[in-house]
Amino acid sequence: MAESGASMGANRTEPDGPAVPADLLGRRVSCDGERASVLYVGPVPPTEGLWLGVEWDNPQRGKHDGAHGGVQYFTCRHPGGGSFVRPAKVGLGVDFLTAVGQVYQIDAEEVTSNDISFGPKKLKWGKITERGYESLPSALLGSCEVNGPGADGEIRKTTPNVQVLDLSASLLSRWEDVSAIAQQLEHLESLTLMKNRLRLPADVSAHRRAFCGLRVLALNGCELTWPQILQCAPMWPQLEELSVQDNDITELQRPEGALLQSLRSLNVSGNRLVQHTVLALAALPRLEYLNLSKTGLSDIRFDDAAPGGQTEMFPALTKLNLEHNNISEWRVVDELAKLPRLTHFLCHFNQLASSDGNPKTANQLLIAKLGGLVFLNNCEIHPKERRGAEIDYIKMFGEEWLKAGGGGRPSAHFVSQHPRYLSLVTKYGAPEEGELKKPEPFALKNQLLKITFVFPDAADREPIEKKLLASMLVQKVKGLLYRLLKVPAADLRLTYTSPKKLGTEFEIDGDLKTLQFYSIEDGDQVLVRWS
Repeated sequence: MAESGASMGANRTEPDGPAVPADLLGRRVSCDGERASVLYVGPVPPTEGLWLGVEWDNPQRGKHDGAHGGVQYFTCRHPGGGSFVRPAKVGLGVDFLTAVGQVYQIDAEEVTSNDISFGPKKLKWGKITERGYESLPSALLGSCEVNGPGADGEIRKTTPNVQVLDLSASLLSRWEDVSAIAQQLEHLESLTLMKNRLRLPADVSAHRRAFCGLRVLALNGCELTWPQILQCAPMWPQLEELSVQDNDITELQRPEGALLQSLRSLNVSGNRLVQHTVLALAALPRLEYLNLSKTGLSDIRFDDAAPGGQTEMFPALTKLNLEHNNISEWRVVDELAKLPRLTHFLCHFNQLASSDGNPKTANQLLIAKLGGLVFLNNCEIHPKERRGAEIDYIKMFGEEWLKAGGGGRPSAHFVSQHPRYLSLVTKYGAPEEGELKKPEPFALKNQLLKITFVFPDAADREPIEKKLLASMLVQKVKGLLYRLLKVPAADLRLTYTSPKKLGTEFEIDGDLKTLQFYSIEDGDQVLVRWS
């Protein structure tokens, strides 16, 4: 990087323009709604005047890697993510209290009750003694271009009771600035810092007091690695919920000493993990919820416990999210059955399939294999459903059980593949010959799904009911809809709803994936919209 920007002392004045701050290098700026980091300040010959060399948060906005005319002025993390812009084109943001004033404008005549609306914000207020923000419980300043704390001590005097703070997509560039804000908010419990680019502090321990009461922290989309998160962790001694979704995390390391020991909820979704490193989190003593969706996982093993036993890892884990992964082997489910307290499991959009290709059968297998589950894919498992799944499981693998030794001593291979089978036989009794279910691999009748297509944006269209193969590609479904509706397939957007979870729409966004992949079941509705 060229050094000309680093040597700026006093403010510079652009020809026919305003003074340029002397501390631009390293700052965050905005331009046309995009965020960027200033990595160079100075001339770019043969042009005249001052230029800012920036790297955009959205690399597609950039034009080069910081080089021009054979000179490397700065270096980008993402090739092609850099640009040169004039200082007059960028915004430098506002201090914390200016942003509060812009978002929460008080009209004294309208302050007549405890429920007050501030534009799009609705908050509960206590007694307001003056025209001020003393009772403000939340400061939701996402995308408000906050660049720093402002005058020393003013935040403490003006907004002393803020408990929930959102500074997502701000123009803060350093953890020191976040700390300077937080230390004036003595009641702060929840902090959202999504889509920021914060330089790590030189002395982490100096900021521990500023975040001593923090319980909830969101750092989604901040381009952080796991070692960087662990480096910052001493600042958050009481943290209970941490979300680091969509960062640059690949390999997890075990938190040492007192780091993150109070953590109850951790979201690392959207990071392509080295899967065996997931076990680095296993010793967190209070971790109850772990979100590993969209991490590329295909396997997980708890080798400290035999089939049917209980692992000592993840001792407090009750809820696990493995949606949108590459799990295709049922032995992975048997491994998850070793978790001693697992009651909630989400696994939509994996590749687990039963021998008959029926999504309902696959759900039955999950219920039978994971005996402690209370909720599967956010649907409560009722006693009658559990009993039916477990009895069907006994019948489904009864013939295999008999061949493996039956009521005597089943083979170790059978026990490793069906760890719960013997306990279910003890619970319900051994299957009789006439009860055994012989699987019909991918029988056509088992693959057919009755689907109702509805058109929420076209009230004049009647619903259309069709029977489709579970293995049918979404691309083929759109082709069918094109023939029915005469709407180009590229313009169609599909979602589906299930009677098991009314009011929730699930996206169908992969043309080369099957209906079965999306866990679409017999009787579901597919909602069809088009542009």
